Formats: sequence, structure tokens, C-alpha cells
Amino acid sequence: MVVGGGIAGMQASVDLAESGYKVYLVEKGPAIGGSMAQLDKTFPTNDCAMCTLAPRLVECGRHPNIEKMTYSEVMDLQGRPGHFRVRVRKKARSVDPAKCTGCGDCSAACLVRNRAYFEPPEEEPPEMSADEMGEVDRILRQHGDGPSAIVPVLQDINTKYKWLPPGAVWRVAQAVGLPLARVLRIATFYNVFSFKPRGKHLIRVCTGTACHVKGVGRILDRLTGELKVEVGGTTQDKRFTVEAVRCLGCCGLAPVVTVNDDVYGKTTSSGFLKVLDKYTL
Repeated sequence: MVVGGGIAGMQASVDLAESGYKVYLVEKGPAIGGSMAQLDKTFPTNDCAMCTLAPRLVECGRHPNIEKMTYSEVMDLQGRPGHFRVRVRKKARSVDPAKCTGCGDCSAACLVRNRAYFEPPEEEPPEMSADEMGEVDRILRQHGDGPSAIVPVLQDINTKYKWLPPGAVWRVAQAVGLPLARVLRIATFYNVFSFKPRGKHLIRVCTGTACHVKGVGRILDRLTGELKVEVGGTTQDKRFTVEAVRCLGCCGLAPVVTVNDDVYGKTTSSGFLKVLDKYTL
């Protein structure tokens, strides 16, 4: 018995088999060869590792005196050299070794190593008003109902309603012919989309490095205090939603705050609060 199916184990098995011995080659992995296949060159001859390994693999596979016991482990050994008994644990392979071609399809589809995924059943469609349904259908006609139109359609809906109503998202999924879960995965990838109702005017406060150094934290504290809202929240009158973002790309104007598409640079807390007066319901 030879334990270990690496390059040394294979050579030892071949030498013993050529001497007339019946050899049992035990390897704990699913195949013989060991880790030598992972090498590029061997020292000191600089030979290709596979050129060294491949002949041993062929000889072990064809020799009638070598019985390979892969995916097996030695559990117990009793006796003396030349007269001993070995207990070997052979793990279940769940395939017929005689028919296995090493394609790997069974490993990819293994339900033990891979958790099976099934599309969850979709819930009942949310209620939509006739006006909302008509507006979503108009946007779908404008951009088309192919999968490539999902993001532009969601952008227009988000711009129209300041968020993505559940009924609108369901209508988009139905129109493009994709599961609702797939459309939701796309929408949740982008921060621009909101699944909570927003105010009429969206305030974004840049908290990047340049704005942080310029004291944007004080502006954000003053803003949320005056509007009586937390970051990410909406005022009770649905007039403003306040968000903190990583960067607005206007570092030369730090600190920067935007309201909708309007950019205000070199902002001060008192000055910006006066600007908000022109944004009405």
C-alpha cells in the first residue's frame, strides 16, 4: 500500500508494480496527481511540471497491478511490514467512476456544496391609481419595453414621483417580462433610486474630504436642526428631504450643497438657510 497520490506516491507505485507487487494507491483527494500540477517549472532542470507528471499519471492509470483508491483515508493500521491489515474509509462519490470523464458538471450542480435557488413566488400586484398607471405606461412607450430600457424607465419614474412607487416597479417588471426580484436587484444597486417617499425638493450635502475640512458638518447639523429632520429623512410637510453624499465633484467650491439640480458652493449655514426660502411647496 502506498499512501498519497502525489508525484512521489505515483512513482513508488509504478516501481513496486513493475517489481511484481500488487499495489493499492490511497489518495484522500478525488484524483491522484497532488499539487505538482499547480507548478510551472521544476528545479533544477527547469522542466515543465506537467511533462514530469503526465507520464506517471498514464502509467498509474494503465498498470494492471495498481489499484487506485481515491477519495479515501487510512483509518487504522495493524501488523508488521510485509504482513499487515489496513482499514480504509472510502467516501461516497455519488458518481460512477467507470463512466466519469472529469467534466466537472456534477460538481457545479451539487446540491450539497451549492444551495439551490428558485425564484420566489411574486406577491399580488400593488394597487395603482389610473393616473399613475397611465404615466408609467407613457414612460414605457417612450423608452420601449426591452430589458435595456429598465434603468432609463426607472430614472424617469424616480424623477416624476421623487421615489419608486411599488406599483410602478411592478408595472415595469411586467412590461419588460422579467421577475420583480430581478428589477428590484437592478434598482437597489443605484443610490439615485429611492424606495421611500421623498419631499418635493431634495437637498444633498457633500461630506467628502474637501467639504469636511471646510466645516460641512456644522452646516449639516444646523440644517437638520432647523428642518427638524434626521439625515435621510423628510420633513413633515413633504417639502424637503435631506441626504448626505460622499462627493458631488465640486471640490473647488467646498463646502457644497445642492437642492434638486441647483449647486451652491462655498456655503455657510446661515446663508444656505436663507436660500431655502425660494423652494416652496
